[in-house]
Amino acid sequence: MPSIGIVTPQSMHFAEPLALQSGAQIADYTLMYETYGTLNADRSNAVLVCHALNASHHVAGHYADNPKNVGWWDNMVGPGKPLDTDKFFVIGVNNLGSCFGSTGPMHVNPSTGKPYGAAFPVVTVEDWVAAQARLADKLGIEQFACVMGGSLGGMQALAWSIMYPDRLRHCMVIASTPKLSAQNIAFNDVARQAILTDPDFYNGDFYAHGVVPKRGLRVARMIGHITYLSNDDMAEKFGRKLRNAAETNEYAFGFGIDFEIESYLRYQGDKFSEYFDANTYLLITKALDYFDPARPYDGDLTRALAGTKAKFMLVSFTTDWRFSPERSREIVQALVNNRRSVTYAEIDAPHGHDAFLLEDSRYMNMVRAYYARIAGELQ
Repeated sequence: MPSIGIVTPQSMHFAEPLALQSGAQIADYTLMYETYGTLNADRSNAVLVCHALNASHHVAGHYADNPKNVGWWDNMVGPGKPLDTDKFFVIGVNNLGSCFGSTGPMHVNPSTGKPYGAAFPVVTVEDWVAAQARLADKLGIEQFACVMGGSLGGMQALAWSIMYPDRLRHCMVIASTPKLSAQNIAFNDVARQAILTDPDFYNGDFYAHGVVPKRGLRVARMIGHITYLSNDDMAEKFGRKLRNAAETNEYAFGFGIDFEIESYLRYQGDKFSEYFDANTYLLITKALDYFDPARPYDGDLTRALAGTKAKFMLVSFTTDWRFSPERSREIVQALVNNRRSVTYAEIDAPHGHDAFLLEDSRYMNMVRAYYARIAGELQ
C-alpha cells in the first residue's frame, strides 16, 4: 500500500497554564503534531492516535529532508490502510515532556532562562489527555470519531473515554492495561535507577554540563526492550547463537559480547542513547506507573468506566507478557458490566508486546474492519 508521502510537522503554542495532577502547572508550552487526510465539512471524521513511550507525533509518512524517517505506525495509517486517510483525518500529538518537539525538560524554562532539567514537572497520562483536548479545541474538533493507541497510547485512549466521554464515539485500546503490575513497575524502576545513578546525569541537569547520561540510557533501553519481546521470538531470532560463530564458534570466556542477543541489545541501547532524552525517559515511565483510573474508586474498574459513552475495540496478543491478554480482558469485563458496546480480539502472535506495531494480517484486518464500520457511520 502507498505511504502518505511527505508530511510536515506543525506546532501549537499554549500560553494559559495547564493544571497538572501533581498540583503543579505548566504554562507557555508547545505541542508538536501532524495531521493526515482531510477534515470533512462537519468535522466528524477526526481520529486521534496516541503514542507509546519512545514514539512521537510522527505517526505516518516521511519528511522531505529525511525519507528514511518513516512514521512509527506507517503500516497502520495511510491511503487504503486499516486507518484510511482517504476517509479519516488523523492527528498525532507529541506528549508534554517528550523529546521530539513538544515542551520538555531540555527546553528553556521561561521563568529561569535555563533548561527545565529536573525542574520539569511530573506529568501523568491524564495530563497528556487534557493537553490533547486543548489542542483539539484549537483545531475546532468537538468530537473524535475514534481515539486509538497501543501500549501507553492505549492508556491515553482509555483515559479519553473516562475524562471526556462526549468527545469520542469510539475508543480503540491495543496491547494495553488498566494499570501496571508490580513486576512492570519494578522493571521501570530498575531502568530509572540506571539513569539516575549514571555519573553524567547530574541530578537531571546534565544539559548545563554538555554531557548525556548514555550509559544509563543504554541499560534502561536494554531492560525495556527485553520486556517488549516474547521468549519464543527471542529464541527464534537469536537462540544461543554466538556472535563469532562464523569464525571460531567458541566462548570468549570474558565479559564482552559472546551471544547474538547481547549484541542486539547493546545495539538497541546505543541507538536509543543517541536520540532519546534521559529526563523524558524518567517522566514517561513514571506516568506509566501512576496510571490507575480505578484508584479513586477503591480499585473498582467497573465504577471507573461507568461514565463512558464510547463504543470500544480492544486487541491483545497472546505472547505479550508485559501487558498480557488478561489485562485487556479486565477492561472488557468492566465495560460489559456497564453494558457498553465492546469488540475484543485476542491475536495468537509470536512477537510479544511489539506485535501491535507489526504486520499481523489478522490484527490489521480486524482494525480495518472496525474503521470500515466507523466510516459507514459517517455516511
